[in-house]
Amino acid sequence: MSEVNTDLAWVDTHCHVDAPEFRGSLPEIISGAADKGVKAILLPAVQASDWIPAKHLASQHGNQIPGLVYTLGIHPLYINRAQDSDIDVLQGQIEQSLDDPRFVGIGEIGLDYFVEGLDPQRQEFFFHKQLDLAQQFQLPVILHVRRSQDAILKALRKRTVPSGIAHAFNGSHQQAEQFIELGFKLGFGGAATYDRALQIRRLLKELPLESIVTETDSPDIPPAWLKEEGGKFNEPALLPRIASQLADIRGVSKEVFSKAVWQNAMQALPRWSSLMTDNPNLQSAS
Repeated sequence: MSEVNTDLAWVDTHCHVDAPEFRGSLPEIISGAADKGVKAILLPAVQASDWIPAKHLASQHGNQIPGLVYTLGIHPLYINRAQDSDIDVLQGQIEQSLDDPRFVGIGEIGLDYFVEGLDPQRQEFFFHKQLDLAQQFQLPVILHVRRSQDAILKALRKRTVPSGIAHAFNGSHQQAEQFIELGFKLGFGGAATYDRALQIRRLLKELPLESIVTETDSPDIPPAWLKEEGGKFNEPALLPRIASQLADIRGVSKEVFSKAVWQNAMQALPRWSSLMTDNPNLQSAS
């Protein structure tokens, strides 16, 4: 097992702390992460009903995690619950959130060509409309790219979206290079802790270190050891241990890896960096 240095500052760039699994225990979930050295968490909202609660959650628990931030978006798995008018509502929510330092971008948005029963045209409608908003407001995006990397790259090339993160990246090396060329970082987490995850591990070893960020996708994508150790679901407190394994796979020290992924996350989401710079209570990895 990789040793976890709790003196390091870790960043979870994708964590659904508003998920039903955490209801009733969220203060403990947040404090548990803070105790492990997680100083920044990004909550990507996934549907219209979650937007205002996500804002409140980030504000309420920001005293425990100084870098607790959120993005607003419509996830491709939630398009069946969405109305066309939600795009206009989203625009209004973005405009209202621009003065909130904990609002850092648009997401989780994207395309999913793995899950059956999702209308690809409806997915593309919401995805393209949200990319247009990202271009309009010059905001980064948090991307869901499951088996859809080429379609997403094509859509990005038609716009001037400033930056973002391709979450849970599992594409080819060539696709990874194309995302990086467009200014994106690539998210790695618990999936890489499985011995059979050869492609993900290869990417983790070969891609430029400045292109990598860490994530849990809590409560999903559990690390390899979780079930064996009796864990119920993934949570942000596991991020430092996951990241330590990623550092081992990469072949760098925890200290080097922690500093690099912190800087990468802040570069991808400049409003997050501004929050950290303005927060006197944060001992960052920079």
